[in-house]
Amino acid sequence: MTNSKLPINLDDLLRQRTVEGERIEYKAGWNPDAIIRTLCAFANDFENLGGGYVVIGQDCDADGRPIFPPVGLPDNQLDKIQRELLAHCQLIQPPYFPVLSLEVVEGRNLIVLQAPGGQTRPYKAPEAVTASKKTWRYYIRRYSSTVEAKGDTEQELLSLAAKVPFDDRFNQFARVDDLAKPLMQGFLEEVGSALAADAPGLFVEALGRQMNVAGGPTESPWPKNVGLLFFNETPERFFPGVQIDVVWFPEGAGGDRFDEKIFKGPLARMTREALGYIQRNYLHETVIKHPDRAEATRFWNFPYAAIEEAVVNAVYHRSYEEHEPIEVRISHDELVVVSYPGPDRSIRMEDLKAGRAVSRRYRNRRIGEFLKELEMTEGRSTGIPKILKEMAANGSPAPLFEMDDDRLSFVIRLPRHPLSLVPTVGAGEVTGEVTGEVTGEIERLVRAVVGEMTRQQIQTALGLKGEDHFRKAYLSPALTAQMIEMTLPDTPRSSKQCYRLTAIGRRWLETHPGDGAT
Repeated sequence: MTNSKLPINLDDLLRQRTVEGERIEYKAGWNPDAIIRTLCAFANDFENLGGGYVVIGQDCDADGRPIFPPVGLPDNQLDKIQRELLAHCQLIQPPYFPVLSLEVVEGRNLIVLQAPGGQTRPYKAPEAVTASKKTWRYYIRRYSSTVEAKGDTEQELLSLAAKVPFDDRFNQFARVDDLAKPLMQGFLEEVGSALAADAPGLFVEALGRQMNVAGGPTESPWPKNVGLLFFNETPERFFPGVQIDVVWFPEGAGGDRFDEKIFKGPLARMTREALGYIQRNYLHETVIKHPDRAEATRFWNFPYAAIEEAVVNAVYHRSYEEHEPIEVRISHDELVVVSYPGPDRSIRMEDLKAGRAVSRRYRNRRIGEFLKELEMTEGRSTGIPKILKEMAANGSPAPLFEMDDDRLSFVIRLPRHPLSLVPTVGAGEVTGEVTGEVTGEIERLVRAVVGEMTRQQIQTALGLKGEDHFRKAYLSPALTAQMIEMTLPDTPRSSKQCYRLTAIGRRWLETHPGDGAT
């Protein structure tokens, strides 16, 4: 057990409770029996949430909210508590030692124990460490309580023996020096950790141990997989396939042309760069003005928040033992996110579609922990419900979720908003936003076009006489908005030139059968 500074923001931990209630326990004073049982439960990490924290010297109200100022611990008790804690932790079987940090909040002493999920679970602890005759039990966390694992729960816990999630395992094919200290410091500064101030003076191994991304014996330390994924410039050297491929299909998924951009690098940076690229190049907003009201209707072809959840969900839940990249496949009609493998078999497809799926097992507990600290995900199975909510809020069709019978892959399909205008395309990617709005003039023109009509026929149908005004207010905006198209686009000034509705124009009419008047 080491005395160190926390790799998190203690103020957030206490005041804002960014770490969920089931991952934190407040103790007003030194209560060795209850504290050792809770440490045992966090070490077992039954739900694969990444363990938790015990804050000694912090009291709370009946609802579990911390009370300020905290009750604190006397100065003359700090050394005694640490000595007893070290002795009691050796009673856990196998022995388990949390990371200890001495903190001062509003002038009061606190002892904060960071208890990550253990490498050699299951763990058991005495019911009472102070009893002369000890009885050992298995303990787990249930919501915000520590309880004994009994019956089927105990059997399930025992079945987890040596099943440490891949991201929390030591990588014996890498060295601690493969962890990039600047990346580690950047993370600590971004999340507001008190450890950031001490990081420049620490060696990589010491910093890695405090952040729990390195460990092992002193004579032969190893980095953990999660450390290499977040804090190495080229993680694909250790985990082939750690990349996000963004593929654009200008002619649809069945077309002959596509353009691909590959994103690699530390996990958080790679994810942010891929999302930023998609947002800049493939998302556009459509504005429809209505002749009968002042408020315009605005929506996106694909809502960014839904894309963000889908991509981060793939980064969080994919297997890093498989060498397949995450794919984001974009066409005019849909945006598809593909990852490998599929969800745990305990999750039913009908629950997934309804946004009710809750996983009992997280494939990457530590990756989720880091993503939460970076506020890139909330965890707790909220990703799918948020995708459903964001698509509905944008007025888009419901997303589709697909997986094969063997659950070798997972596909999230986000359909394009049916009224969204297709942006101008060049060189295989979006080069500009939609410049035309669906004004009342465009609406009148679209409703007037039947089959293929000349400019004069459309103008007559609308009862308009001035050609210049018609071209400026009606024809050109409708062409720009891609609601209509030329029948002879290669010879725009041809005397035989006609105009007809595009697929977008026809779809718009289908969804607005009785709106407006020509």
